[in-house]
Amino acid sequence: QNRKKSRKCPHSLRFLIHKHNFSHEAASQIASVLARLKNPEKSDSMLSFLRASGFSITQLEKIIKYRPRLLSADLENIIKPKLKVFQDFGFSADETADIITRAPDLKKTLVPNFEFLKSCGVDVNQMIRLMCIFPRFFLQRPEIMKKLVDKVDGMGVQRSSGMFIYALRVVSSMTEETWEIKLRTFQDLGFTEKDILRVFRNMPMVLSVSEEKVMKITEVLLGSGKYDMGCIVNSPTSLLYSVEKRYGPRLRVLGILEKRGVIKEWPGLGTLHAVSDNKFYLKYVAPYLDDEELIVAWGPEKVWAEVASVGDFGKEGCDQGVAGSRDARMKEKMNKELSSCFFP
Repeated sequence: QNRKKSRKCPHSLRFLIHKHNFSHEAASQIASVLARLKNPEKSDSMLSFLRASGFSITQLEKIIKYRPRLLSADLENIIKPKLKVFQDFGFSADETADIITRAPDLKKTLVPNFEFLKSCGVDVNQMIRLMCIFPRFFLQRPEIMKKLVDKVDGMGVQRSSGMFIYALRVVSSMTEETWEIKLRTFQDLGFTEKDILRVFRNMPMVLSVSEEKVMKITEVLLGSGKYDMGCIVNSPTSLLYSVEKRYGPRLRVLGILEKRGVIKEWPGLGTLHAVSDNKFYLKYVAPYLDDEELIVAWGPEKVWAEVASVGDFGKEGCDQGVAGSRDARMKEKMNKELSSCFFP
């Protein structure tokens, strides 16, 4: 069917493919629209302007396939003023193109929502960053946005807090039923209502984490016997990390070192989850590379990666517990042991 239409408007098809670099598939769908326009020359100016304004070919194909009337819109009085709104808000050309491609309806939603959130004290740069990730959040009806603000206000999140807009985004992403399920999950794990509110105020994104992940992390941390519910409440970002990739290896290593009598105190929960793999490795793994159980606990493949990134042990790692004497000889020994024991 597209081929029949394109044969009726070969000029439009060639114009889209050769001048504006549209794909043949997209051009075939759009060519019939161009053929029906009273002034098809306007479409050339429109496409050229949008390309110069930062829209990619892929973005233009998507917009025009679903909103072909854009090609006949008034460039000077409608399109340019709309794009200027984004410039006034501080969006770059690329950001503007991305947002309009994802969500073209702006005047009744985006603009009033932006103005309202600005009046609430939300930082414009924060809104721009969030818009690039979650444009639909700003395209809700303004009356819904006001209800979200009222709800987040009622939960005690300060409008001056950098977390305010993220709290709005989290609440907007859930139905009341989903929200209640989230709250029940936390309560079943032992969080009090006060605990949940504190976590939400400090790190609202935690409420977006799946119930399964929250349960798994909480059980692992409490099961270690080294961290309690208070630790988690005081460090809510701990619920954002992976048990398999972060907590598992670290808890195993610390358990072995404690059993060996090497450490008497475990790091606080904030340090446990926040410190990079490289720093954790240098402090708790690298000094004990002759301990096969420790290497297995940390993960042989991670040891190889750290060795490659750290380089000669006698350099930057020395002041973090890596003895200067663990030079090429130790690396050679470790390479030999790892090769034979763990990579048969």
